[in-house]
Amino acid sequence: MPEGLEAEIWRSALDALVGRTITDVWIDDRVADPGLAVVLPGSPVERIERCGKVIRIHTPDHVLGLHFGMTGRVIVDGVAPIESLEYASDKDRPAWDRLRLGTAGATGTDIPALRVNDPRRLGRSSLDADLDHLGVDILSVDADLLAVALDGRRAAIKTVLLDQTVVAGLGNLCADEVLWWSGVAPQRSVDSLTEPEVDSIASAIAVRLPIMLRRGGSTMGELDPTRRQALGSCPRDLAPLQRATIGGRTAVWCPGHQQ
Repeated sequence: MPEGLEAEIWRSALDALVGRTITDVWIDDRVADPGLAVVLPGSPVERIERCGKVIRIHTPDHVLGLHFGMTGRVIVDGVAPIESLEYASDKDRPAWDRLRLGTAGATGTDIPALRVNDPRRLGRSSLDADLDHLGVDILSVDADLLAVALDGRRAAIKTVLLDQTVVAGLGNLCADEVLWWSGVAPQRSVDSLTEPEVDSIASAIAVRLPIMLRRGGSTMGELDPTRRQALGSCPRDLAPLQRATIGGRTAVWCPGHQQ
């Protein structure tokens, strides 16, 4: 957390900045590229885009990138589009701010147009970062694109799906969710997957993630945080859910229908 779905919610909220002029920028130098606070003031915001888990704020001459760690979140014009993140504090302390951006046309003179609040400093703010290494975006995946992205891979499918050069925007919760829907066990090696299984994973990404997005993000799947913590029975076939560490990340799956 946060994953690409949360970043998409924030991207949508940040569209309110388009057409405004940046008046001032404050950054936490420990987690920001140098020069941000100098070159951005006076620039109009032209557009907002999301690349995987990264939000990019475009001005005529530069791109401000917002890279989120486990606990970073966005506040736009004093309002948090996502009030709290799973596995993170629900407090909003100014001391946790890592970026504040003011704009002409904001709703209140004392309210920053944008705040990035991150108690653990796991995210960062970048200037003109190259993101060409990112793979196909979570909201653009189809069977053909996924097959190309997986070609030649031999690691566990869960590990590969979390590789942002393969699918940009997939995080731990969403990767488990799409594998649960597709019926593929997370420890399966990619080179063991059949074409129909790859198609099923692509379909789960394309169909289920937009549903979770509309519901509020990556915690809104069948394997939600409560079910992941309690384990218990699979909601599909009632087999006991299992938890293991795969590639350094926690995986939850159903050994009954995920083969």
